[in-house]
Amino acid sequence: MEQWARDWLEGERARGVKRLEIKNRGPKHYVYESTTHWDSVLKKRVKTSNYKGKLDPEQGFIESKGMNGLDFGPVRNVTEYGNAMLLREAMEDLKPLLMTAFPNNWEAIYALSMIRTCGNVPLKRCKVVWEKLYNPSMISANMNPGAVSKLLRAVGVDREAQDIVFRGILDHSEQLIYDLSTMFSRSMSILQAEKGYNKDKIHLPQINLALLCSADTGFPTMIKSVPGSVRDISTLANTIKEMNISGKTLVLDRGFFSEDVIKKLSELKIDFVLPTRRNSHYYDVRIHLTEHFMYHKRLIECGKRSVDDIVIYKFEDLDLKLEETKTLYLKLDEGKIDKNELREKLKNAGTILILSNKDMPEQAMYELYKKRERVEKLFDTYKNVLDADRLYLQDDESVFGHVFISFLSLYAYCKLESLLKKAGLNGKISPLDLLLQYSKVFHLEIGDNGLISEIPKKLRDLEKKIGIHVFPTE
Repeated sequence: MEQWARDWLEGERARGVKRLEIKNRGPKHYVYESTTHWDSVLKKRVKTSNYKGKLDPEQGFIESKGMNGLDFGPVRNVTEYGNAMLLREAMEDLKPLLMTAFPNNWEAIYALSMIRTCGNVPLKRCKVVWEKLYNPSMISANMNPGAVSKLLRAVGVDREAQDIVFRGILDHSEQLIYDLSTMFSRSMSILQAEKGYNKDKIHLPQINLALLCSADTGFPTMIKSVPGSVRDISTLANTIKEMNISGKTLVLDRGFFSEDVIKKLSELKIDFVLPTRRNSHYYDVRIHLTEHFMYHKRLIECGKRSVDDIVIYKFEDLDLKLEETKTLYLKLDEGKIDKNELREKLKNAGTILILSNKDMPEQAMYELYKKRERVEKLFDTYKNVLDADRLYLQDDESVFGHVFISFLSLYAYCKLESLLKKAGLNGKISPLDLLLQYSKVFHLEIGDNGLISEIPKKLRDLEKKIGIHVFPTE
């Protein structure tokens, strides 16, 4: 509280006006009338505050005009402390990047990303969810539906600011995994939504999502939406140019395999790991399987051979070979393939062929290739856990902003997931389960004091396991 506001409050008290209190939200000062009452649930006296107006250094007290003026309503004296502190921990890496990239809007972006980490929250509910959370950093964020809609558009059109955040995350990664996915929209006003190819063969207007994630940390590093009809190679080339990932290794899915992609990556001087399709002519190259290793209790025989500037890695998974062989014979018995097709397909059963311009031990290459599964899990979280592919927006600018905010939430979700994984709890508890358990601890404002509600022993034990201490020590 600034001195001029303190002087005003002392003057009111000297005139006999009681129960007044001033609360700060950023540089602004708001006046409340506070009383206490007995709460039968908490079994304690708790404070209730009614908004009276605001203070101005020149005009003095400006009385509230109710719904027609700025009215925050009653101050919430019981807020969710545990999950708010956990979310703050998850967003800690992003905060300085947001402050740099969005100096005018970072607080609202930060708040909305925290809200979205908890799952699908419609715009109309953002204000309610935000007010329920304890606000230790005194973030000043307007979460009214109209303000959030404007925020999404403002963030969506500022691609340069988004790239500052992406590059800040990207700098810590040497190996990147790239993939595409789709989300559908029937909105006629979203120009990006165009009919294009998707693996589900759904003939609806779609938007393509290009996602980069770090093979080193498993965290997402970049996302962007592109028109649904844009070809994979075009999206890939633009992403590489935009993010300037020279000097890093790019891991791709076999769906990207083509001679054009290899040529383009070589032109851009990008190190790549690219599995071939099963019908590729590279399978005709003779490669002796002279090495072997175990991967998740599966025996992998392997070898490699250099052809021009490309190293061809060949891996034969004996367990996979047996499974594919059984499947092929079943198809033969069912009349789905003939004996000629059987003989051709058996040649490559259980075999994985990878092209790269990097020469490394076969096992290291295989383990790097298998990390591509991480990006598929990220897409699954993005769509199914955060419900970020549900579009109820009416313009492209809002879609751009929505995708970026959802990316920040995905990053925070992955931070919580990483904590659980290190504690060996990721198979038992999801990040959403963790947030729900932490939400049982409240922050209580009683008089001029802030108190933390009782912390269950199970939650204390969980806190020790994950190694993040957000609760006061006993």
